[in-house]
Amino acid sequence: MRDQRLPTSPGFWRSPVRGPWFTSVLGLVLLVGITVLFVTGLLSYAAYNPDLSPVNDQTPGKGILGFYLFSWPTHPYWLYRFTQGVHVTLGLTLIPVLLAKLWSVVPKLFTLPPARSLAHALERISLLLLVGGALFEFITGVLNVQLDYVFPGSFYTLHFYGAWVFFAAFLAHAVLKTPAALRNLRGLRGPGEEGELVAPRPDPPTVSRRGALWFVGGGSLLLFGTSAGRSFDQPLRRTALLAPHGWTDPGSGPGGFQINKTAAHAGITAAETGDDAWRLVVTGRTGTVRLSRAELARLPLHSSALPIACVEGWSTSDQWWRGVRLRDLAALVGHDTDPPDLFVESLQRHGAFRRAALRANQVADPRSLLALYVNGEDLTPDHGYPARVIVPGAPGVLNTKWVGRLTFGELR
Repeated sequence: MRDQRLPTSPGFWRSPVRGPWFTSVLGLVLLVGITVLFVTGLLSYAAYNPDLSPVNDQTPGKGILGFYLFSWPTHPYWLYRFTQGVHVTLGLTLIPVLLAKLWSVVPKLFTLPPARSLAHALERISLLLLVGGALFEFITGVLNVQLDYVFPGSFYTLHFYGAWVFFAAFLAHAVLKTPAALRNLRGLRGPGEEGELVAPRPDPPTVSRRGALWFVGGGSLLLFGTSAGRSFDQPLRRTALLAPHGWTDPGSGPGGFQINKTAAHAGITAAETGDDAWRLVVTGRTGTVRLSRAELARLPLHSSALPIACVEGWSTSDQWWRGVRLRDLAALVGHDTDPPDLFVESLQRHGAFRRAALRANQVADPRSLLALYVNGEDLTPDHGYPARVIVPGAPGVLNTKWVGRLTFGELR
């Protein structure tokens, strides 16, 4: 007889809450939620224009996993704000459900023998990938949302490969377990399914299984209520207590909206952005032109009301940007019709996305600007003075600040 004090003994696990019905409800919630997370994650990947390598995407060895089906659209202009807001908010909301699900099945991780057959061994290995992948993806996602970049490499690369490993294991597990979960919800169980999760000698109940589900749901609702506001305008934004860019006051005036990186953090100095020193270098089919900020301001200017939406799930409200259309700058260097892809270089000398690439459809959109002004005044240094790119529907990192060079039709 096994020592009841060891987790490998069925008698060690005494909670009366564990059972097939409780686990199945949580599992089906995760089945839907994680599928939505995976789809919105793929959409986020597509929004980065990953085929414009090695500029936007430097993930090594992607192979078939790097498939790219379409150019990221600019309509509707709030598309990335919506899809990434769903991705991050739903991920945070599902954390209590995931933890409860892992708690409900933890006795199975300690069952002996560890492998009764080859098929059972493969199932146990897939569980390790499933549990490890889930914890890895959720933990790295939370750290990224909180701007804690403590990863041993690029978050983009780690999250990309982690997502594929996790979802492959999740899909295999869902195929094997969903039929049993549906039977459990209807009160129909196959041989041995009851004994897998129910404690043989349960402690007296202190809460019902439905009560436990209400507790888990309450935790999810709390996380939703304290994070979802990051994707909305005031006053809902002030409810985002868990968001670094949520309720905190970014200041007042025309530049009083959220940023990820200050000019000082990016190493941008007033000397290099001053009117005497800064020139925009524009290169294309017919050669290169250099324009001062005053010369840019004398070109035809246009306005666009666009938000900034970032991979961390936060976004600004619509801001009024004014500047020169990217397609008009393309025309200055010989691309009068059908503007090509665009390679953008920032003045910043360190950090990710010092360079970014935009697809031709983004350059051609009349709302895509090299912005000089925001909300009626000059850009502030932290918002990209003397000039920044703003493109409808693009992730925030592709809206390059402190632009120094634009190269049309050549990615290098």
